Amino acid sequence: MPDAGQGIRTVIVGLDGSADSHQAVCWVADLAGPLGAEVVAVHALGMLDQLEPGGPVVPTQPHRDEIAARAEGPWSAPLSAAGVRHRVVLRDGNPVDVVLGVADEARADLIVLGCRGIGGSPALLLGSTSTQIAQRASCPVTIVPGPARTDEPTQGAF
Repeated sequence: MPDAGQGIRTVIVGLDGSADSHQAVCWVADLAGPLGAEVVAVHALGMLDQLEPGGPVVPTQPHRDEIAARAEGPWSAPLSAAGVRHRVVLRDGNPVDVVLGVADEARADLIVLGCRGIGGSPALLLGSTSTQIAQRASCPVTIVPGPARTDEPTQGAF
């Protein structure tokens, strides 16, 4: 945890091109700028990846350059637009292990994630990446709600 006098210097944000990830990146851009914090945007490369929401699932290896270009371009664009000091890290592996590993290496003061990833389903929230990271992280974790969805229950529905 950061010293009270030092504040938040390094923020990790999960990056996958989903609408929820975009919300998290925008939230971090608004937070990190005034704090002068560095942002490390992390994308975990698995055996398969999805380049855009609703798009086909493709093998990662032949698309590494395209994934890197998206991560460094449109997926992290809010950070660039806000003038936030940032870097993008792509690593092979399970998203939970990758985010936690990068957070430990960077001595992160905060991890920020969208509540659901690119393939996220409301039914899978209990075992979700964001929940697992929140349970295992050595620093605070913020889970940013995604944009309003029409497939979610209305208030009062259980």
